[in-house]
Amino acid sequence: MTDFQEKMDGYRQRVEEALERALQFGNCPQQAVIDAMRYSLLGGGKRIRAILLLEFAGACGVSEEAAMPFAAALEMIHAYSLIHDDLPCMDDDDLRRGKPSCHVRFGEANALLAGDALLTHAFAVAASAKLPADRVLAAVSELAGAAGVLGMIGGQTLDLESEGREIDEARLIDIHRMKTGALISAGPVIGCILGGQPGRIDEAREYGLRLGLAFQIVDDILDVTGDQQILGKPIGSDRDNVKTTTVSLYGLERAGRLADDLTGQALSILKGFDFSDGFMEELTRILAKRQK
Repeated sequence: MTDFQEKMDGYRQRVEEALERALQFGNCPQQAVIDAMRYSLLGGGKRIRAILLLEFAGACGVSEEAAMPFAAALEMIHAYSLIHDDLPCMDDDDLRRGKPSCHVRFGEANALLAGDALLTHAFAVAASAKLPADRVLAAVSELAGAAGVLGMIGGQTLDLESEGREIDEARLIDIHRMKTGALISAGPVIGCILGGQPGRIDEAREYGLRLGLAFQIVDDILDVTGDQQILGKPIGSDRDNVKTTTVSLYGLERAGRLADDLTGQALSILKGFDFSDGFMEELTRILAKRQK
């Protein structure tokens, strides 16, 4: 096992443990929604958003234990977004991470409530962080903004409005910047906020946005070229929903070059931070070459 893989596996294990702890509600009658929350949140995943937050927080002098509530909260918000993405009124996908989507397994009503519950509970978990109150408050505000109407929700809205019609490059970048980039960049930014280093926030945000755009472009490519067994979700959904993507706009080859260019820009920004072990550089490169 490589040092990189060992560190990734360690991060994932500790994030999973934190998520498991966060969903301990004791015995209560509303178990159906808790089961749906657990099914989607603990059902696997790369945990990239949490790892980015923990890495940037560490580079800014914050311990993993102190930053973990925000890392867990970020994963909860991501999980909620996937539950709602899969609903029949949205992308209408029946498969997620190789398993039936939450609404297929638990019904639409419970899936809707599970997503709402994860979003709400995320802020309670984030607010439990044992750090100076002003930093926690600023980080909670950043998290809300990334998830809200000027972030992920805004991107989702534009994405839905764009189905079935052609859109230009500027509109597509806006969608990706908000829908995918906002939550990915939230990790690096919140890491700097928790570390009391507001002067690093702009760099962290630019890194995250470039990484997020590259990440989404790779998603667009995999929706055309990927293997459903490896991806754990249907391919071709963008085509079926008549969505403009970087692939439909530029073609596969140019889209791949754009992802590489954005990755290179993200790597350049990383040089301004104290990441001495090479982990972040390798993670950034791997995300641009992933197969799922």
